[in-house]
Amino acid sequence: MTEVIVLIPAYEPGAALPELVGALLAADPDVEVLVVDDGSGPDYGPVFVQARALGATVIAHESNLGKGAALKTGIRLVIAEHEGDDVVTADADGQHTVADIVAVADAMREDAAAPRGAQGPAPAMVLGCRAFAGRVPLRSRVGNAAARGIFRLAAGWRLSDTQTGLRGIPSAMLPWAAEQAGDRFEYEQNVLLASRGAGWTAREVPIETVYLDGNASSHFRPVADSLRVALPLALFAGSSVLAFIVDTLALLLFTALTGWLVPSIVAARVLSASVNFAVNRRVVFRRQGGRGLARQAVRYAVLAAALLASNVVWITALTDFGIPLLLAKIATEILLFVTSYGVQKSFVFPPPEAVGAAQTRQSNRIAGGGLMESDAFTTGRPQ
Repeated sequence: MTEVIVLIPAYEPGAALPELVGALLAADPDVEVLVVDDGSGPDYGPVFVQARALGATVIAHESNLGKGAALKTGIRLVIAEHEGDDVVTADADGQHTVADIVAVADAMREDAAAPRGAQGPAPAMVLGCRAFAGRVPLRSRVGNAAARGIFRLAAGWRLSDTQTGLRGIPSAMLPWAAEQAGDRFEYEQNVLLASRGAGWTAREVPIETVYLDGNASSHFRPVADSLRVALPLALFAGSSVLAFIVDTLALLLFTALTGWLVPSIVAARVLSASVNFAVNRRVVFRRQGGRGLARQAVRYAVLAAALLASNVVWITALTDFGIPLLLAKIATEILLFVTSYGVQKSFVFPPPEAVGAAQTRQSNRIAGGGLMESDAFTTGRPQ
């Protein structure tokens, strides 16, 4: 029978952590709780001792590595010790209620019990999503609204709460999740951004919006961590701007020299596409070396041809309506930006698939340097 492990990364937690552990185990005796102390230090030892006494398994990083690293440490331990079990991740500061955590765990159990044929879809990631209604701190309301818009542009699908830490991860997805990039808050965003391209789906479960003391306990750094979260899209935008500059200058030059609009569009796009492919492959999507280069180049060429056809149609139509060439070019590129990012991320430069060897490395790394086990994670709760 598939079990549910509630994974809680914790850095310098307060009394809310043991309170959460005790209430959660009382409300749902069928879950197990794994707490990862992300290098909080000896001053916070009593909090983790209390959490362990209440029934949680506690393991620790020797130093602070970040929320993403703590989540991956916990996931790798579940893979090694509880193969086939699902994971529900929750925050340690009390912003996820016990009822909501149990609701996500129940959703995972329902999915695991649903009959699936040999060709049936993989279990979906379950996301506990807040409505952001009522008394929500201004920085959280504005930040999440902006994050939703950026996420939809980057990922190509709509999600009502891109910052939620309450997530149900099916067992089949765990090896892939353990390999995703990022060690801090950007890790959770990277998982969402890459999930559709890797073939995973997600569904939402509504949860309560809770902010304690104006969200003062959050370790999210608005500037630094927002930059980390937005970095993939920002790099792509920068690459697109560079390609746009090359394309526009070449278009204006070729048109001035020849007087031919369509051939100039084609020649300018070939030049800018070559620049864009090189930058996106090495900088944006970080695909190094020659592996897959030919396949990526062919796929990029197909995308570039489709975008070129759209480019010609849009620019020709706009200039026929009397819009200046430069303005027509800018409008066209804005329209094609979102489509280009989504297709390149999922089709041209897809993330590498997790393989058996990678799963073996995950298990081997669990007992590596920087990790101290406060309890062995075995079937049944520690006493």
